[in-house]
Amino acid sequence: MKNVLILILKRSGASLITVFIISVIIFIGVELLPGDVAQTVLGQSATPETVEAFRKELKLDLPPHIRYGAWLNDFIHGDFGNSLANGRPVSELIGWRFANTLFLALSTAAIAIPLAILLGMLAAFYRNTLFDKLISTTTLSFISFPEFFVAYILISLLSVKFNIFPSLAIIDEDMGLGSKLYAILLPSLTLTCVVTAHMMRQTRAAIINVLASAYIEMAEIKGIKRLRIIVHHAFPNSLSPVINVIAINLAYLVVGVVIVEVVFVYPGLGQLLVDSVAKRDLPVVQASGLIFSIAYIFLNLSADILSMLSNPKLRQSQI
Repeated sequence: MKNVLILILKRSGASLITVFIISVIIFIGVELLPGDVAQTVLGQSATPETVEAFRKELKLDLPPHIRYGAWLNDFIHGDFGNSLANGRPVSELIGWRFANTLFLALSTAAIAIPLAILLGMLAAFYRNTLFDKLISTTTLSFISFPEFFVAYILISLLSVKFNIFPSLAIIDEDMGLGSKLYAILLPSLTLTCVVTAHMMRQTRAAIINVLASAYIEMAEIKGIKRLRIIVHHAFPNSLSPVINVIAINLAYLVVGVVIVEVVFVYPGLGQLLVDSVAKRDLPVVQASGLIFSIAYIFLNLSADILSMLSNPKLRQSQI
């Protein structure tokens, strides 16, 4: 147990270093954007004196390393600054948007994870049959298409042609749970089509790998039905890679929804990030980018830890 805790602490420390490096990259990337932020916000009609005063207000007259230190320190203490577009606190803008992104990601996960595991188990059960080949081909087709292509196909079929679901996933805080789920069904289906394929194929591969074990052969010799072997013996012993791929896809669902949010005009953090880049609202861009990075790193760290805890051999090999 002590060795496991040491390993978790090592991985957590590496994750913190990664977050620090990413924060530096985000800050430098924003610094390298062309043009003067103060001039862009105030417009070309602003006088040089006004622009210079605004630059001092934004602390743009200070050296970059001092501004980075101040920004990182404020971020750690929960102060993301104020939006340049409307003057509102960035934390206020991000809070509801990030909650919407999490709602979309978790709703998609509630559909995609059980579906992927079920299809993976069925594909392993009917290995090398027409069903297996059909499922593999279909899922590979979905994973090969970009998200916006899948989104527009679903919109044209389920919204334009059959008028079943709304083409815009517009929600607000006053809507009930049922109304929100109905509004986000199309973006959720889009993301499900994209992430299910990866999880299904990993589940199938993990189960097939376990099926080659000696104890599985012994169970088959005893006459235990193959479906029972897969459900009660093979799948529980293949959880380590399955958990890992599920956690990685959850990370994608949280940080990779930008395109889907833009297509469906969904009021999530990805949509806010795109709008803020267009407006040169740098405090929002920096905070949103770092929050996305932290979420992705945290979920990948969770995948590593869960994989180690569910696989003693992997845990021993890492120490």
